[in-house]
Amino acid sequence: MNFTVLTLFPELVNAFFQNGMIARGIENGLITGNCINIRDFSTDRHKTVDDRPYGGGSGMVMKPEPLKAAILCAKDRMPGSRVVVLTPQGNRFNQETALALAAEKQGLILVCGRYEGIDERVYSLLTDEEISIGDYVMTGGELGAMVVMDAVARLIPGVLGSEASFQSDSFMDDRIEHAHYTRPEVFEGQKIPDTLLSGNHEKIRLWRKKSSLQRTFLKRPDLFEKTAPDAEEKQIIRQWCRELEILARE
Repeated sequence: MNFTVLTLFPELVNAFFQNGMIARGIENGLITGNCINIRDFSTDRHKTVDDRPYGGGSGMVMKPEPLKAAILCAKDRMPGSRVVVLTPQGNRFNQETALALAAEKQGLILVCGRYEGIDERVYSLLTDEEISIGDYVMTGGELGAMVVMDAVARLIPGVLGSEASFQSDSFMDDRIEHAHYTRPEVFEGQKIPDTLLSGNHEKIRLWRKKSSLQRTFLKRPDLFEKTAPDAEEKQIIRQWCRELEILARE
């Protein structure tokens, strides 16, 4: 997977490329990460990339000419790459979107806006998709680009070291991931569930399935509307209901 980020602040994104999972993926040749400074494509001596909005109003708007030149430069470097703009008006980013983007063979060009936004003509003429990471406003698209790259990169085979690492993640099957425990065995009076210490792989698998269902029910019940429980999940839910009935009678 090839990532190219168009930004006015490449130092922010380069730091992201130099740490953690992303850095290991780059070092192992599984992904590439590059920044293009949009300001380098401004043609005036002041390197202007923004201007006042037509119709008046506060703030400044990113000019289309430098953005067009930067996007075309990125596309020349990585022909066939998908151009994605990080913007509050975009489609909500989720695991399904991450999986779709991870399937892009040529790579992703991520455009980070600043100021009050980007000239609307850039969206209609030069981009393939608009993505939002949530219903809130930030000062720029760089953090959004990092969120997208992190979520996509971990789906690239080999980046996490084990394919099973992401296949059991939350939202991969429209369920919240099961609870996790590590040493010590007892912490602040709370003990690790006995099943996890049993060594019985089938019992552990069922415990994790039950934990996943419970956490989904309590924290994100809306996910059941996307994917209804399968036969095994229904059996686990029925058993859980029986356990709750016994507790209610005590």
